[in-house]
Amino acid sequence: MEVLSRDELKTLVEKRKGPCVSIFMPTHREGGAEIQQNPIRFKNMLREAEERLVAGGPDHLDVEELLAPVQALLKDTDFWRHLLDGIALFRSPEFFRYYRLPLDLKELVVVTDRFHIKSLLPLLSGDGQFYVLALSQNEVRVLRGTRYHIEEIDLEGIPKSRAEALKYDDYEKQSHFYPGSQGRASGKIMPLSGHGVGGTDDKREPHDDILRYFHQIDAGLHKLLRDERAPLVLAGVEYLFPIYREANTYRHLMDEGIPGNPEGVRAEELHEQAWALVQPYFQKAQREAADQYRQLVSSGRTSNDIKEIVPAAHYGRVESLFVALGVERWGTFDPATNEIHLHASAEPGDEDLLDLAAAQTFLHRGNVYVVDPGQIPDDQNRSPLAAIFRY
Repeated sequence: MEVLSRDELKTLVEKRKGPCVSIFMPTHREGGAEIQQNPIRFKNMLREAEERLVAGGPDHLDVEELLAPVQALLKDTDFWRHLLDGIALFRSPEFFRYYRLPLDLKELVVVTDRFHIKSLLPLLSGDGQFYVLALSQNEVRVLRGTRYHIEEIDLEGIPKSRAEALKYDDYEKQSHFYPGSQGRASGKIMPLSGHGVGGTDDKREPHDDILRYFHQIDAGLHKLLRDERAPLVLAGVEYLFPIYREANTYRHLMDEGIPGNPEGVRAEELHEQAWALVQPYFQKAQREAADQYRQLVSSGRTSNDIKEIVPAAHYGRVESLFVALGVERWGTFDPATNEIHLHASAEPGDEDLLDLAAAQTFLHRGNVYVVDPGQIPDDQNRSPLAAIFRY
């Protein structure tokens, strides 16, 4: 199982050799009598996927071989342990991945020439994902959260404490300081003491040590957060907040943090306090996008016409997209001619055009808001999507 992230989602929407099977299933968490229904429901959905592959797949396709690793999950007891609220599974001839998600998914099986991803977007857009950086001088924790769930992430490259950070930092400086250099260090950091790094005559202030510590944390977070837009919430003793902000390079660090020493504080407590801070942030972004849509209705930069939005998303013209959760519009799109054909129900070769618009908007770094059907800004025509164009 992989952790769902923006990078993971990019991997899922990449063009690949089909057919591509996407399975979304709500699950019962461990501890209730209903958990016995999980494998039964999964088996039924797998049978549906098999029937669709036999009916619409290429003649040379070995359906049994393709679904073998998915079938194996039915007997994998580890797979059924520690379930959350849903499972999303993706299988193609060259790809297999699944996610346990803190999201109440609609039961859905899709077999097309690409993976279906719209059901995942509430975790990564709109009121989606956030991070908590729990800081103290003795401990560092990074947690990834959504409205429904939070979990601790084990990241390489981040020191576990101030002592570890400064020990490593001093070692690095010593290894880059050579006799005969006339006081110049060959590395980026100069020794801060005239009697050797970290010696008894070191005149560094605690602020400087903490700042060096936080620079290492920020550098370690860079790989995780470099393409993210999710808010980052600090948790720690308040005097540490301005020092961390000196070291921070992540643009979406929240102004307000969670005060108090986070050592020993349960993840669930941090989740409750962090969600109280990020929920208004998410709601504001979505509300501002909806207001912008209404203001631009007469400008030609908005549309709720699927035949206009899908080609625009394909070419990267969509700045913000509202799309209805739990709704599909089946049909085909030909990028060579920009022609769209809609069908009342899925036909062989069809795909969900709402999902296609969402995936292309996401790939071109637009904002995607997956909302209840009644929250589409312009619902006069009962459209399941609405878009603001970049131009």
